[in-house]
Order: sequence, then C-alpha cells, then structure tokens
Amino acid sequence: MSIMNLRQASVLVVDDDKDILTAVRFLLKPEVKTITTEPNPENLRTILAKNKYDIILLDMNFNSSINTGNEGLYWLRQIKLYNTAVQVIMITAYADIDLAVKCLKEGAADFLVKPWHNSQLLQTLIEVLEKQTSSEKNQVNDKAKKQPVEIIGESEVMKQLFYKLEKIAPTDANVLILGENGTGKDLVAQSIYQLSLRKNAPYIKVDVGALTDTLFESELFGHKKGAFTDAREDRTGLIEAANAGTLFLDEIGNISLQQQAKLLAVLQNRQVTRLGTNTPIPVDIRLITATNVPLVELANENIFRKDLIYRINTVEITTPPLRERGNDILLLAVYFLGIYTKKYMKPEFKLSELAKTKLMQYNYPGNVRELQYAIERAVIMADSNILKAEDIVFSPIEHKTHGAQILPVNNLEELERSAIMNVVEKYQGNISKAAKELGLTRGALYRRLKKYEI
Repeated sequence: MSIMNLRQASVLVVDDDKDILTAVRFLLKPEVKTITTEPNPENLRTILAKNKYDIILLDMNFNSSINTGNEGLYWLRQIKLYNTAVQVIMITAYADIDLAVKCLKEGAADFLVKPWHNSQLLQTLIEVLEKQTSSEKNQVNDKAKKQPVEIIGESEVMKQLFYKLEKIAPTDANVLILGENGTGKDLVAQSIYQLSLRKNAPYIKVDVGALTDTLFESELFGHKKGAFTDAREDRTGLIEAANAGTLFLDEIGNISLQQQAKLLAVLQNRQVTRLGTNTPIPVDIRLITATNVPLVELANENIFRKDLIYRINTVEITTPPLRERGNDILLLAVYFLGIYTKKYMKPEFKLSELAKTKLMQYNYPGNVRELQYAIERAVIMADSNILKAEDIVFSPIEHKTHGAQILPVNNLEELERSAIMNVVEKYQGNISKAAKELGLTRGALYRRLKKYEI
C-alpha cells in the first residue's frame, strides 16, 4: 500500500478512553476507507475474526486485571497471532516509553505519545503504510532473486523460446514480450531478469494497464510533497526505484496515448522528473514490457506510438499459446498435479488415458492459466486418485463466442471461420458490432474475412 492509498486503508482503534475514540473517529473518517473504534480489548478476537484491518491503533493500558502496565504488550501478541502482517501502532503515555520500545521489538510498527497533534497522527499512519509498501516490494524483489523461475516445456516452440532467452537475457536490450493471456509472459520477464547481469539489482513490476493518468505519473515518476491533494510527503517513483535494475511494465498495450508520450520522454532522455518539481533525475534501467495485443495491431498509430514501439522493442519474444505446444500440455498437467496434491494434502494422482486425450484435444483459450485451474479443480473434486475425463472441467468464462471447445487442432480454423460467420450474420454485416463481440479490432476482423473468403 502506498501513501496514495491512505484512503483505501481500514483502521481499527482500541482504547478505553471514549473521548480519544471519538476524536480519532472524526479525524480519520474523511481520510481512510473505514474507521472502527473499540473500547474493550476483550472484543478483539471477535472483531479480528470478522474483519481485516491494515492498521490497528492500540492503547498500552486498559482497566483490566491482566498485568496492569503490560496490557498493550499482551494484546499486541494476541493480534499478531491472528494476523502477522497487520501494522500495529501503540498509543502510550510518557511513562510507558520503555514498554513501547519493548512492543516495537515484539512487532509493533510504531508508537504515538499522548497527547498528539492530528497532523502527527496522520503522518504516522502514512509512514507506517509507506514502510509496509517498501517491505512488500523488497519481499517481491528477494523472491524474484532467490527463487529460480521454472518454465515447463519440451516442444519445439518452447526450445526456440529458451534459445532466445539465453541470447537476450545477458544483454541490456529492451525486450517486448508478446502473447495471449495466460501464456506465461510474467514468467518470461522474471527469467530474463534472473539470467541478466542486473540480477542482483532491483526488479520492479508494474501493471501499467490498470493505472489512471494521475496514478500513472505518480506511481512511475514519483512526486514532491504538495504536488496534489494527497501528496503529504516526497515519494520515489517506481522508475527511479528500478535504477540500476530491471523495470517490467505489464499490459503496455493498454496505456493511453498521453501516457505513452510521457513514458517515451523518460526513455529518450533516460531521466525522470517527479510531479511537483522541475529537477530531472538520471535513471539507468533495463526495460521489459509485455502485451497481449498483436504487434501488427499495436503498430496502429491510433492505438500506439510507433516511436515508442521502437524504444521498447529492441528484441521481441512471443510466448506461444498452449494449443501449439503439443505434449507440453501433459507435462504441465503432471506438474500442476504435483503442486496441488501437496497443497491440498491429497494422495498422488494419475491421469487416465481418456483424461489425457481430453487434455490434448482441448483448445485452451485461457492457455496455461486455464489448464492450471482445471487441474486444481480436478484435484479438489476427484473421488479417486485416478483422474478421469469427467473430472476435468474447463472454465466456461473463456468460451465467449462458441459452445463446443474440445476439438482436434486441425479443426481450429474451421471453428474460427464458423464463429465469425455466425456473429457477422447476427449483426447483419455490421463490422463494428461484430468485431466488438468477437473481441477484435475492425482491421483484424477484415483480415479474417479476407482469409476465410467470407
């Protein structure tokens, strides 16, 4: 969570002084997502069992018979038993400072001394959330560094992919990863990072397609205190945080033309300027981007700037769809079986021959991700340790334009042709409406109409 997301935080205040509870509730109500107050710490177990909080403000002393003077430490330990990740800020009087320090050693995030100024309370909340963000980022970076990425595959298309990775990764070339949803673009990006010369430097991943224009600038470029309403302190942007390391921008094909122009300026000048300042900061990053938009469609100037494509696309890698990977389907199925039998503490599973046939004949519109979920469901629901064909159920959410999905691969083109004809007829030749339902651009639909001579 970042300081931009203070308004999304859920806060619980536990104090037997009802005047303090009222004051804090009025102060925080417009600043956070939810504010809950509780005078009796004995109710903590029930409250924490029903609700999840980002921050808990906990008094050090209550009118109870449990080790007067150490109640805060006791309840801190109880809270951490329920949720080790929640950030606890201790509320203390001057005489309790030594005990407050002891609480910090037990896992408290910070402490506030009574009486406090409202600005001090807000600043403490912001700082605790910011520390949590940094900790989570470091955990992600450490995980990316320490755990080698395992990409399963022995098919020819995957061997070509591995060959490209070995050639590209040790360089500093910017990489554009293309491929359908669920094909493993994220894994490929991590693999490039781990095989690169920057593997001991930061690895920052950003889903830029999910950022609004305001968040795009604040998250990527950073900001100075006062740059906008909620900018209560200086903040380092993610591009700057990735300095000397690798920046992975996922869903790059979904950013607006305005966002593209700002990103292009950073890549061209190799410097970033925080919001609210005029001071450029030099940055040295290795850029990896990914999109599910085909390169031909991405090159449409109405959708994406060609000069930006050239900047991000020194080398391109395409992750193949699962339907083109042959026996990799069964390799992956066995791999996921191993994961989920362990996760759900089930006996070892085997695939029946009919189950293997069903897996091999399916089209996989959701690719590896869909196979993974199908195997997980089968492990949970199966009545025996031999998975039968009927145990494998594919998700209906991937089937938008047609019904039957289990077809031999050589019928795929006929299936696509039939689906296009049905939708075009449905809209009486209205290409715009047909393209929208099929999830295609008008240009892509025209190319398919020409291909299938419709």
